Amino acid sequence: MDLVRACQTIGQVNKLLQAERRTGSSFELSLGERQWLYQHGFLRKSGVIYSLELNDPGEYLTDYQRFVRTKWINGRHWNALLDNKLAFHRLLGEFPDHRPTVYGLLTDGRFHAVAPTEGRPQLADGGLELKQSSASTTSRPTTEPIDWITDTLSDGDRIVVKRVRGSGGDNVHFVARADDEYVFDGTRMSELALAKTLSDFEEYLICEYVDQADYAAELFPETTNTIRIVTMFDDREGAAFIPMAIHRIGTTDSAPVDNFSKEGLSARIDRTSGTLSEAAKYPTAGSLDWHRTHPSSGVRIQGTAVPGWAQIRDRVLEIAETFSHIPYVGWDLVVTAEGEFQILEANSHPDVTSLQVHRPLLSNDRTRQFYRDHDVI
Repeated sequence: MDLVRACQTIGQVNKLLQAERRTGSSFELSLGERQWLYQHGFLRKSGVIYSLELNDPGEYLTDYQRFVRTKWINGRHWNALLDNKLAFHRLLGEFPDHRPTVYGLLTDGRFHAVAPTEGRPQLADGGLELKQSSASTTSRPTTEPIDWITDTLSDGDRIVVKRVRGSGGDNVHFVARADDEYVFDGTRMSELALAKTLSDFEEYLICEYVDQADYAAELFPETTNTIRIVTMFDDREGAAFIPMAIHRIGTTDSAPVDNFSKEGLSARIDRTSGTLSEAAKYPTAGSLDWHRTHPSSGVRIQGTAVPGWAQIRDRVLEIAETFSHIPYVGWDLVVTAEGEFQILEANSHPDVTSLQVHRPLLSNDRTRQFYRDHDVI
């Protein structure tokens, strides 16, 4: 038994070392500290973020459990549907009010239309009819990416370009039209330069840019500030529940995205009232910083209420229960008005660092039981 346990520990340490080699680590810890963290299933960043020298590591979902075990909760096939953003867009077809438009896919140097376009057969009262478009490129199933953009975007319009697979804010870009030029991730460029940039994009979606509600824009206007809601389906109760929800808020360091791992802020959302806690900032300098007000905008974070939170929370739970066969989901959404939201994407085994910076997940009995039921802990 000791030999088996030793082999399991070695395997765990190797996986964590591989993860840190892939992502890098700016946290300088002693060899003894690193060994202790790896043996207990944590990366170096988690030791700092969770203050594990002071807190009980047994209360936290470990990095190893998240990497290796939570990814099997939903099963391989449902994971694939959630993690493929185009497939997830199709999956949300039952909830059209909560999914942004996906215009097309960039691959093989072409723009492949996804959204219904003019010039294709559409149902009408008298049967099928063909609505012709005055813009020839919008009626084609494929075209040059830059042709679609120049024919579609008017001055001031914006779109999002993001990879079909991926998370953590990686490979997400923003394109806006400005007079006779374009702005790509904040950099002005000509039509020719944008065409060259997009020619290197393989398996990227072009999506609608979702305008956030006023309260979110006031927190920090340079990023879309999203909410992460984790849902778990409780087979014992036959209902979904939310173990935790957070509001991500961008900073000058994280822009153009709001992700905690990119030096954005994470504020916990009170699941009853919808008010925000003070916000944590990723500890790139080696220590965690907490902010009651935004470090750049100066706007109050702690105590800010998500407008229409009860409607948003209950609707997300309704959607989660519709997909009860996918029991573990991290939903990323944008609040667009009071009680209204758009779901940007879903995660099959969401990162928990930005959640557990506020409270260890396993400190809640129902959450702990869920992970136990699914052989995570």
